[in-house]
Amino acid sequence: QVQVVESGGGLVQTGGSLTLSCVVSGSNLNTIAWYRQAPGWQREWVASINSGVATNYADSVKGRFTISRDNAKKTVYLKMNNLKIEDSAVYYCHEWRTGTWGQGTSVTVSP
Repeated sequence: QVQVVESGGGLVQTGGSLTLSCVVSGSNLNTIAWYRQAPGWQREWVASINSGVATNYADSVKGRFTISRDNAKKTVYLKMNNLKIEDSAVYYCHEWRTGTWGQGTSVTVSP
């Protein structure tokens, strides 16, 4: 059974940085995507990385967020720089092959 566990969220000031981690168990590391959902908003795609380390980003985070992977650790990271208040959300990791979601990790950006 595939499981996905996120960590690394927290409270940070505007302009600060955070790195989220997504650990996958029960499967090799395939395509992984990060999504986020703010209160009252639909879940939106943020970034993804495939098994060949090709990456894609939503326009809203391009140039500020970096997705990367460590296959040996079965972990995908989301490095978030220059955080803005509008980046506040619960961030979810999604394992594409099985459709598995994690429980989410909360990011709050304060003024």
